[in-house]
Order: sequence, then C-alpha cells, then structure tokens
Amino acid sequence: MDDETAEIELLEQNLNKTRQISQRMTSILSSFDTRLVKLEKSILPLYNSTQVLTRRANNIESALQKIDEIASYHEGVAAEEALILRGPQPNQLSAYTEVLERMNVSVAFNSTDSRDKARLVESGAKKLIQLYTKLVAEGSSGVPPGGSEFTSVPFPASLMATLRPLVTFLRTLPLPATHPSHPAAAGIQSALKDAQKGYGDMRGAWVRKCLETFGKRVVDRAETIDGVAAGMEVGKWTENMLAVADEEYNLLLELAPLATPAAISTTYATLISPLTNLFTSTLGSLGSLIKRNLNKNTFLALSAYSSLTSLQPRWNEIMSRRADRKENELKEGLHSIRASCLRSFPEFLADIRMAGLGKGGELGTGVADFTISTVQYLERMPAVQDAAASALLTLGDGNWKMGEGTQIGKTKTTEVDEQTVLEHFTYDVVNATVASLLALSRMNKRPAFGAIFLLNNISYLRTHLLVRPRTDIPSILSRPSQELLNSNFRTAKAGYFDANFSPLLQTLIDEKDKGKSAVKEKFTRFFDLLDEVTERHSMARVLQDDPEGRATVADEAVKLVVPSLQRFIQRNLGKEFSKNPQKYIKMSPEDVESLIKGFYSGGGSSGAPTVPAPEKLTNTLLQQAGWGW
Repeated sequence: MDDETAEIELLEQNLNKTRQISQRMTSILSSFDTRLVKLEKSILPLYNSTQVLTRRANNIESALQKIDEIASYHEGVAAEEALILRGPQPNQLSAYTEVLERMNVSVAFNSTDSRDKARLVESGAKKLIQLYTKLVAEGSSGVPPGGSEFTSVPFPASLMATLRPLVTFLRTLPLPATHPSHPAAAGIQSALKDAQKGYGDMRGAWVRKCLETFGKRVVDRAETIDGVAAGMEVGKWTENMLAVADEEYNLLLELAPLATPAAISTTYATLISPLTNLFTSTLGSLGSLIKRNLNKNTFLALSAYSSLTSLQPRWNEIMSRRADRKENELKEGLHSIRASCLRSFPEFLADIRMAGLGKGGELGTGVADFTISTVQYLERMPAVQDAAASALLTLGDGNWKMGEGTQIGKTKTTEVDEQTVLEHFTYDVVNATVASLLALSRMNKRPAFGAIFLLNNISYLRTHLLVRPRTDIPSILSRPSQELLNSNFRTAKAGYFDANFSPLLQTLIDEKDKGKSAVKEKFTRFFDLLDEVTERHSMARVLQDDPEGRATVADEAVKLVVPSLQRFIQRNLGKEFSKNPQKYIKMSPEDVESLIKGFYSGGGSSGAPTVPAPEKLTNTLLQQAGWGW
C-alpha cells in the first residue's frame, strides 16, 4: 500500500513538472507568434512591391524578345526583297527559287502583307522568265552548219543544265487556272505567254536559218545536175526539215513553261511558221524553174513529186496535226508539181510529133536529137516509175495524146492500173518516135540516105531500149512496144538493103537474047553503082556506135551481094564477052566483099573506105582493097 502511495506521489510530482514546462513552452510560442505577426506586418509591403517589379521585369523581357523577333523578320524580308529585285545570279538559282517559293506559300496562307509579297513573287517570276528568254536566245544563235550535207544543231547541253530546273520551277508558278485568288497570277501568266511566244519565234528563226542555205543549194543545183537526182535532193531537204521540226517539238515539250496542250500547239505553230514559209518559197522557186523549161525539167518534177509524196503522212503528223493547223503546204506544193507533171506527158509527145515535120533542108543520117531525147526520157522513167504512173492515171489513159483520144483496143479506164497505163504511155512514146522517124526518112530527097537515117535511129532505139538497156526499161515496155521496135528494126534494115544494094543486084539479073555488049553494060553499071554506094557510105556512117550491129549488117550485105556477083561472073567469063575482061570486072568478088565490109569497119584514119587504084589490078584478080572510117 505504501509503495503504491509513493508511486502516486511521484507521478503527481512529474505531472506538475510537465505542466510547468508546458506553460513555459506556451509562453515562448506565444512570444514567437507575436513576433511573427509583427514580422509579417513588416515584410508584407516589401513582398507586394517585389511582386510588381517581377511582373514588370517579365513584361519588359517579353517586349524585348518581340522587338528582336520583329527586327529579325524585317531584316530577313528586306534581304529577300533585295535578292528578288537583284534577280537570279549564276549558280544561285536554287536559292532564288526557294525564296520565291516561301513567299508564294505565305501569300497562299493570306498573311498580313500578302499583297506586298505577291508583288515580290511577280517581280521574281518575271526575273526568272527574263533569264529563261536569255538562255533560249543564247541557244538559238550562232553560225548555222555548212558543208554539202545538212546536220542538225542540238540545243547546247550547258544551257539545258540550267534550263531544266528553271522550267520545272516556272511550271509551279501561280496561274489563274490553278491559283484564282493569287494577286500575281494574271501578271505571271501574261509574262509566261510572252516568253513562250518568244521561244517559238527565236527557235523558228534559228532552224530556218540552218535550213535556208541548203534550200537555196537545192534550187541552184536543180539547174545543173540530173533531174532525178535533183528531185531526190528536194525530198531529202524536206525530210531534214521534218526531222528538225520533230526535234523542236520534243524540245518544246521539255522547255515550254506553259505545258498545256493548247499552249504547246500555239507555240509550235509559231515555231514552224518560218519553216513552212521557207518550204513554200523554195518549192515555188523549183516550180518556176520547172515551168520555165518543162521539157528539160520533167524528171525534176517527177522525181520531186515521188520524193515528196512519200513524205505526206509525216508532214500531216508533224506540221499539221501537232500544230492544230488546217494549212498543208506540202499538199499544195504537190498539186502544183503534179500539174506540171501532167502537162509534161502530152507536151513530150507533141514535141516528138513536131520533130517528124522536119525543119527544112537536107536531113543527115546520124541519130536525131529527138531519138536521143526519147531514149534518155525512157531510161530515166524507171527511177520515177511510181510517180509517173500515178500522174498518168490521174491524167487518164490516152489523154496524153492531146485530144486524139484513147487508142482503140486499150483497156477500159475502170480496168487500168498504174503499170498498164505506164505501158500504154511508153507504147505511144515509142510509136510516135518511130512515126516521126519514118516521116523524116521519107522526106529525104535521096531515099538511100533516108534509109540509112532510119536504120541508124531505129537501131539506136532498139539497142538502148531492148538489146542493151542501161536501166530497167524493159519493165515499163509492154510486149506490143517491144514488137513494135523489133518489127520496125527489121523493116528499116530491109529498107536499107533495098535502097543501097538492090540496084546492084538488079544489074546482075540475066536477060535473054542479050549479047556481049549487054554483059559489058551490066558489069559497068554494077561497078558504077558500087562506086556510088562506096561514096555514100564514106559520107554516111551506118550504126556508128553499135559494133555488133555493124558486123551483123556487114555479113548480111556481103551475103546479099557477093554470091550474086560470083554467079554472074562465073556465068559470063566462059562467053568471052571481052578480050580484056579486067576492064569491066574491076574487082574480084573477094575484093568486093572486103570493100563492103569496109563500109562498116572502124579505126581507120581516112574516115571512109577507098577503092583500089586501077593500076593495082592484076589480070585475073583485083588486089585486096583497104578500108577505114
């Protein structure tokens, strides 16, 4: 019990001490609280002032940042504006286009200064367009190619390296069709149209300059070279023009700032206008040349017609359809040339028939000019066969005979093809030539010379057209034409023998109840006529340019005369018609044979056969006669 009381008293003492400590702590805390209140009252005004200052400092910092940003922005805009106004510099095209692109994007998003930026975009675009025009002008200048063969001049690769990215950017510029609300779209489109038209003008002038010299050369050479070759040169020159136009079209597709089909067609039409004008003037000059002397230039017309006709499909595609043009200069030129071709056929036949009327005076025995012309005409015909056949078919079968009508028995028009109508025409040419030769040979007052003339000319025709043609003439000669030549050659040769050697043979015909005087007369007459034939052949050469023909005629003449002379001599030597037979038999048959062969030999220096002098004759045989042309 006492222990518990002692613990209770101890606890009470501890409680009292704890209470005293708590009171002192409370007193201390109250003192702190009073001081804190006083401190708060003291600090609160300072805090409030500091907060205001901090806010002001933040505002000032934000204002300074904004000022820096605005200053920086205006410095960038000024720099970009200066760059744009200065224009694109070498090797800085990408930087220039990037600035324009940024400004264009800014305009598209309707920024506060979009109108000013649109003005800069338009100005920069025009600077780029000026650069484009300058580069195109550099690539379209210089000295055109020379020489005898045309070679195209490609656009300089160094300029293409700059133009390609430039054109790519120009095609992205705002236009009314793609950016209807863009303030600069209309101005940019107008500048691009002008630049593209300038492109067409510059490129067109350049390619015309390159082709013009060769066009003049074609016209000049047409008067001096073979007509077929000249016509082929016309076709080659036109083909070069089409190739150049095709190259320019592909280049236009690559370099045109406005790449719409309508813009391409318009620019291309502008580009090829100088080419079509050059073609028209060149073909006009050729047409005038052809019409001035149609006979000489017939094959120039036919060859040009053939060469140009084959180019018509390409012309339609390259020069008409691509440019959306209705004009077709090649078609119009072909019509003019074809008209000359159609006129040439009847005029050629008319000239042949006119030659058959003769020019008065004595006719020679050589090959007539119109015979040579006919051969040359037909020799050239296979080279222009298609063009000639087409033109003849257009003219109409038989209409080339100047109103004489179609030959009886010819194929009906509905059944005539190009090969047939060409064969009909060549038949009429050969027939007209033969008819004129026959007429001229009959006009000769000395039939023997007329016969030589006819043989020489018919043989010349037959040799060059059938026997040894230099071109593929037989392919355009029908069977009737060939038979006509062969038949008339046989007739001409028979007429030649008849006119020159038949009188000799007639003197050797035996007559009944005739005495020695008649035999003497026959021998005298025979050798007198032989002297005339010899003199005639010394003046008139037979088949001068045909050695094989001369040899054949010589053999036939010998076979015609010498055997008859031999038989006549054998029959009359035994009759002792004269005490001095060599007085009348001036030459032996062998000498007569040599003499006749001498008519047709070549290589002598005297130019004609000569008769042996009488003092060189022996009692039995005449000496061998020597001959030369």
